[in-house]
Amino acid sequence: MKSITVQELRERIDVPLIDVREPDEFAAGRVPGAVNMPMSTIGEHLDELPDGAFDVICAVGGRSGRVVEALEARGYDVTNVDGGTNDWIASGFPVER
Repeated sequence: MKSITVQELRERIDVPLIDVREPDEFAAGRVPGAVNMPMSTIGEHLDELPDGAFDVICAVGGRSGRVVEALEARGYDVTNVDGGTNDWIASGFPVER
């Protein structure tokens, strides 16, 4: 499984970011530009995933890691964000609410 840190995520340009946390978590604070597709429903929305490479984030990296493994098995070019949104916020990076 490919993975990046939040520091590497911050430097990425034009790579879509899917946030697999639940809607209430997403609303409380997210990486700017992230799109919410909760892990619990992502299987129903495979047709809405980006074409090409994209990143997946959750709170700390566990849920997103499981999603990345499942999507890789389906042939997607996907990367997990280690440390997740919690690490992003702890690093002092900008947050959308």
